[in-house]
Amino acid sequence: MLSSIRTVCTKGALSRQASQRLFARGMATKDMTVREAICEGIDEEMERDENVFIMGEEVAQYQGAYKVTKGLYQKYGEKRVIDTPITEAGFTGMAVGAAFHDLRPIVEFMTWNFSLQAIDQILNGAAKQFYMSGGNLACPIVFRGPNGYSAGTAAQHSQCFAAWFGSVPGLKVVAPYSSEDSKGLIKAAIRDPNPVVVLEHELMYGVSFPMSDEAQSKDFVIEIGKAKIEKEGTDVTLITYSKEVGLALEAAEVMAAKGTSVEVINLLSIRPLDRDAILGSIKKTGRCVTLEQGWPQHGVGAEISAMIMETDTFNYMDAPMERVCGADVPMPYAKDLEEAALPQLNDVVAAIERTTFRRMAA
Repeated sequence: MLSSIRTVCTKGALSRQASQRLFARGMATKDMTVREAICEGIDEEMERDENVFIMGEEVAQYQGAYKVTKGLYQKYGEKRVIDTPITEAGFTGMAVGAAFHDLRPIVEFMTWNFSLQAIDQILNGAAKQFYMSGGNLACPIVFRGPNGYSAGTAAQHSQCFAAWFGSVPGLKVVAPYSSEDSKGLIKAAIRDPNPVVVLEHELMYGVSFPMSDEAQSKDFVIEIGKAKIEKEGTDVTLITYSKEVGLALEAAEVMAAKGTSVEVINLLSIRPLDRDAILGSIKKTGRCVTLEQGWPQHGVGAEISAMIMETDTFNYMDAPMERVCGADVPMPYAKDLEEAALPQLNDVVAAIERTTFRRMAA
């Protein structure tokens, strides 16, 4: 392929400057799945800092329930990649104790639904200790695993914990979408001196995204607390996170065909929220739609609506905001009912149309 490109360039079909740009793009990017990106980020941090280790169910010899830790056991051995019994309360408590003794544990939950067994260790053991010790006892620990629904896993395995953990002082909470998001945020989480909750999504692990040259660097991190504008727009701001970023971008394409320009914001960080990015975008467009898989009451969208009401951003609004959430019910098992309980493309498009339909009187 490169030889054919060179042939075209020498025939004058491309300018020297254009050919250099083409070579830069071709050599700088590669496709990588989300699971590979997370694994690469963990690997680089374990290589950089010998105090980093990972523990959880099946993370070692089985190489992860979702193969996120593939190859780490073979590279770092059983002292740094540790299989645990099925006892979240036990191994999470051990990891929190290790974090108080200058180690940097990564705890993998096979699903965040199982973290409920360790909620005391996460909240009372890790999140509050820096405050309760007067700033003398930091807890640099990462809690990570798949969040939200999978396919047909029903009520006890399909909850979104973004709003849950996002409400807790002392925790930082991130939710990546793409491979670059995943690598940059897991590395930032491991380096952070605070407890960090990383909400991945099971249905995204096998999805491939291009990785830029910058993202392939061992120094690549994404600052926690900063959102990313995935698509710029002028008519309405669509705010979301995790897997739903893909749905938001799809809805933006549908609306573009109808003449409506949608700005899509990928939150990346649930706690802290990037207030400047959120409110700045809303002030620009005058309209806001939020999208999440979680329940509507006390959700991330509800927090954003409060931010609008409590600031001068409200004065810039040309229409009431809309929230698109999961249904206010436990997740059904049947496929048709599961789809009905989750936001679909038509739901997002309808919310955008309701918002942009309302125009300020002249």
